[in-house]
Amino acid sequence: MTPMKNVFRIAAVSLLGFGSAQAADTMVPGVARRLTVEQYTRVIADTFGPTVKIGGRFDPDVRVDGLIEVGAAQVSVSSTSLSQYDAMARSIAAQVVNEDNRLTMLPCKPASATAPDDACAGKFLAKVGGSLFRRPLTPAEIEHQVRTAANATETVKDFYQGLSLTLASMLTAPEFLFRVESVEADPANRGGYRLDSAGKATRLAFFLWNGAPDEELLRAAQKSELDTPKGLEKQVNRMMASGRLKDGIRAFFDDMLQLAGMDDVMKDGALFPKFSSQIAGEAREQTLRTIVGVVTAPKGDYRDIFTTKKTFLTPGLASIYKVPLAFDAPIGAPDYWKAYEFKAEDPRAGILVQTSFVTMNSHPGRSSPTLRGKALREVLLCQKVPAPPADVNFTIVQDTSNPVYRTARDRLIAHRTNPVCGGCHKLIDPMGLALENFDGGGAFRTTENGVKIDTSGEIDGVKFADAAGLGQAIHDNPAAASCLVQRLTAYGLGRTPKKDETWVETQKAAFIKNNYSVPGLMRSLALSPEFYRAVPNEIKAAFNTP
Repeated sequence: MTPMKNVFRIAAVSLLGFGSAQAADTMVPGVARRLTVEQYTRVIADTFGPTVKIGGRFDPDVRVDGLIEVGAAQVSVSSTSLSQYDAMARSIAAQVVNEDNRLTMLPCKPASATAPDDACAGKFLAKVGGSLFRRPLTPAEIEHQVRTAANATETVKDFYQGLSLTLASMLTAPEFLFRVESVEADPANRGGYRLDSAGKATRLAFFLWNGAPDEELLRAAQKSELDTPKGLEKQVNRMMASGRLKDGIRAFFDDMLQLAGMDDVMKDGALFPKFSSQIAGEAREQTLRTIVGVVTAPKGDYRDIFTTKKTFLTPGLASIYKVPLAFDAPIGAPDYWKAYEFKAEDPRAGILVQTSFVTMNSHPGRSSPTLRGKALREVLLCQKVPAPPADVNFTIVQDTSNPVYRTARDRLIAHRTNPVCGGCHKLIDPMGLALENFDGGGAFRTTENGVKIDTSGEIDGVKFADAAGLGQAIHDNPAAASCLVQRLTAYGLGRTPKKDETWVETQKAAFIKNNYSVPGLMRSLALSPEFYRAVPNEIKAAFNTP
């Protein structure tokens, strides 16, 4: 076993409350999830403020069963990536203690800038340690960190530099890089485990806020208030009433809709001159703002994200959508967004016709009914579409200048004559073709190669004439609501709930009864005992560091 693997293994065992490293080689229940890029950034901002800059390269997030949050429970930190985390940690720590920030970020001033000051160092390290590790540090841990800072200070003859070195080591600790949800025996399930109070606080905070527990939640955990229905409900109600709930909702939908893919979208500049990396970022933000606006509205219905005419635009997006929009803010303003509602006769309605969805599910030089239909099935309906055979010939589909097959529909019909391809394409093309009025760059069109585009289609026996009809069909399809419940449950648990069918079905029924309310579903999950049950061996991924 490498030294690094041993460090991660022992640290995780310590967090879970097991007595020795030997326990890690036997069954260990619980969940350890590596912080995502966004979560890492959020915890740093919550701890030190938004002025601290993060520079460096993160390990790529891994998507499993459609979610990065599930993948986060199955990844580790390699030796190479740990050096990157170390570089970021040193940069962050140096900023915290530099002359511009130390007076505001440190709770005290040392008696001497060139000698150890255990009292001052202890105040600072105990406070930031609780935020970084998502739990109060024990007296022994505080003593260890203070001693480390003192030793470093004596070596470099600089209190602040010594403190910086200690802080950097905390920022590369497994307790920080991983969200380890500690467990205990479950009194209601003999032989089983549940998250303890600290584990519940961590799961709650990242689920509802996509960030670390605040001081009030940590205090409630310390007092074991989260172990009682009344105490848990009090904290859940408080957190649901916070403006930070929108952060949690945004994070979930960003994950579910795989909007991080917008970072990788590339377009042919000659064909789509208005598309750029800036537009890609704005398109991602537009979709998130649209969704949050819909689901957090009074009586907000999740399904309405597929039919709403209300959204938010920037000048760049307004140009792509070819709509006039008057902006009061000066050009270049940091928050250059304006609420907008498409007219009733406008073909745009819902997130499926927004720039994010139609460009992300297209090719660099053309649209793709197949990619769009596949995304509809897999991302929004949780229905797996088989991968195409390796030897399939896509020549007809890709030849947009074919004089015989002049539209995407014609080319796909010709392609489907191959019986190997026909089965899958029948599942996805009738949906994707409804979006053909939107080209690969997100602009609206009515013809392709001079031929009028036919946008009629169907899904599961429901026929429609255009993109608006598709949005309504998805809105009314029971699989859309069912998929949302499955995804949100897996997102919160950090695993696909394969052995919780009865509980998930109960949550689905409650979701429907509660007018498809996303905040209502989040509250229902957060108050459910099943949400905090630990499944054996979930934590093993954290120990698989090469």
